[in-house]
Amino acid sequence: MAGIAFLAGDWVAGQGVVADIGGTAKGHSTFTREAGGNVLLRRDHTELFDAAGKPAGAFDQIMMIYPEGATLHADYSDGTHVIHYVSADIVAGNRVAFTSAVLANAPTFRLRYQRDNRDTLQVVFEMAPPGSAEFRPIASGSMIRVK
Repeated sequence: MAGIAFLAGDWVAGQGVVADIGGTAKGHSTFTREAGGNVLLRRDHTELFDAAGKPAGAFDQIMMIYPEGATLHADYSDGTHVIHYVSADIVAGNRVAFTSAVLANAPTFRLRYQRDNRDTLQVVFEMAPPGSAEFRPIASGSMIRVK
């Protein structure tokens, strides 16, 4: 977990872009060390706004990041969807990209965190359609550490 310790803390999201609704999102995230420091648990609340800036919904989500074998895995859920991330590309202290399993007739997802500085992260959530290796952004934005 040392390579991704930079994620730990409380974060607020600035104005993010949500491609599938043509609007924006804002919210907050908390990453806490759990299970003796062997698990990182992400809890989020996200509010969505349509292209005109009017509320378009909100949701809560969690993601558990944990070591398994020689890599980090992560399991995400928003109560409706589940994504199992089976690999993590890490640049210690700076960047991590989680990628889901490639399954027949299902999209593949990638979630990237890039640290700009101690208190700012860039976040990009992407999807590759079934049968494609080309990812396209679904949502992106920045987060600022508040704690």
